[in-house]
This record gives sequence, C-alpha cells and structure tokens, in this order.
Amino acid sequence: MLFGSASHLNLAVSASLSLWLADEVVHLFISYLLYLGREYPKGGEYFRDRLRAAFTKNKSVQDPEQIKEMIARGEYVARELEALYYLRKYRALKKRYYEE
Repeated sequence: MLFGSASHLNLAVSASLSLWLADEVVHLFISYLLYLGREYPKGGEYFRDRLRAAFTKNKSVQDPEQIKEMIARGEYVARELEALYYLRKYRALKKRYYEE
C-alpha cells in the first residue's frame, strides 16, 4: 500500500480536496468577482469591501460540502452581476438609438 493505511489515504485525499477547494475560492475571489466588481453601480471600492467582508466571515469553514455550496453561490452572484451589466449596456444602446 502506498500510504500504509486507509486513514493515511483518507488524509491525503482530504488534503488534496482542501487544496483544490482553496484554489477555487481564491480564483473566484481574485480573478472573477473582483474583476466584475469594478463596474458595480455603487462603485468598485464599495463592492470590494463587501466582497472581502463576505469572504472573511466564512474563512473558518472547513466542511468541503459547505465550501462547495459557497463556491456555487459565488458563481451565481457572478452570473447575476454579468446579467446586470448586460442589461445596463442594452438599455444604454436602446436609449441611444430609439426615442421613447
């Protein structure tokens, strides 16, 4: 056996899962949500402060299933922000070309 016992194997699997989840959280926070927050209607700084507070509040969570749920919620928020921005751009174009 490579690790010696089943408990060592479970520790190795949970450690790799934890690293993967941590990488997903960092990617979601830094790469995606902070980027989307730059165009937030109340300002990028407001969005960044609220985002940092939300991530800091949940930093002690260790359960992988709960972390996956939080990642899914963050991805949902990102999609909603994208929809908000597309709607804003659509309304600006419509206002520019059509008089109502």
